[in-house]
Amino acid sequence: MQYFVHKAAERGQANFGWLKSYHSFSFGSYYDPNKMQFGALRVLNDDWVEAGAGFPRHGHRDMEIVSIPLSGNLKHEDSTGTSAVIRSGDVQVMSAGSGIEHSEFNASAEEAVAFLQIWVMPRERAVVPRYQQVSLPVPFPAKRWVQLVSPHEGAEGVFVYQDAWFFMAELDENQQLNYALQRPKTHGVYLFVLEGELDAGEVTLSRRDAAGIWEVDEFTIRANSVAKVLAIEVPLQPN
Repeated sequence: MQYFVHKAAERGQANFGWLKSYHSFSFGSYYDPNKMQFGALRVLNDDWVEAGAGFPRHGHRDMEIVSIPLSGNLKHEDSTGTSAVIRSGDVQVMSAGSGIEHSEFNASAEEAVAFLQIWVMPRERAVVPRYQQVSLPVPFPAKRWVQLVSPHEGAEGVFVYQDAWFFMAELDENQQLNYALQRPKTHGVYLFVLEGELDAGEVTLSRRDAAGIWEVDEFTIRANSVAKVLAIEVPLQPN
């Protein structure tokens, strides 16, 4: 098994008052030549937006943009005519394709919203822009991987134009959970700890730490406390 560790405290940071953002990979004014991407995974931003604030209308092309709210509500509008609110427990994808414009604002005038914004480079370019949103099971199933994203239309979670899978799991203290790669010969997994502490293979990861793992068919995580973790499996050599 090959791996690297990204510690939470070593992420890039941006603080605009209304927005606080932590960057796992080079983004905006944060540049680290050693943190450009992990295979097809280009961006993982851990964002906090104050009440009533947000990102005004702007454009994207040829990127699969996944948003996962962690707390609060996020208002989305885009040039396809979509207008929606995504909440904690939802997963949203916007396939930018040939070009799309959108805005994202905190839907609350009173409470902050926290969410992950994740960009995956697509295998197909210039597709017709699309939007999809799903809600995760309630209550969230404990002690197993729940699929959030896949390359299969109609499957659990949302669909992306890339050979990529996202899974999330909540673990009790001392619980173990195995992760078997979908494409072990060509893929890697970026493991991002949302809450708690866990061991993944040979490394220990705390809240907001991450590890890139590859050259392995499967690995086991073990929770040292109640924990929540996101696994992002992507091709190591994107198209």
